[in-house]
Amino acid sequence: MTAYDIVKRPIVTEQSMDQMAERKYTFEVDPSANKIEIKNAIEEIFGVTVESVNTMNMVGKPKRMGRFEGKRADWKKAVIKLTEKSKTIEFFDGMM
Repeated sequence: MTAYDIVKRPIVTEQSMDQMAERKYTFEVDPSANKIEIKNAIEEIFGVTVESVNTMNMVGKPKRMGRFEGKRADWKKAVIKLTEKSKTIEFFDGMM
């Protein structure tokens, strides 16, 4: 599994934008990836130094389309905290 298979996409919400002041960035990651794999993938892709990784398994919401019921897919979220000496992730710089 490559680094790009582990990190799927950034999560851009109000709460995740507020956390950027604390050098924390949020990503959707592969559900089978562990914290060490996520840390190595972020460091490889963005060239930063990761201090810590917090992960959460998110349960998909139930949804309806008329009389048919279904459920969105479950997914995994990772909040990455960078070290003080590390550079920022340039992808998020224009969003603040």
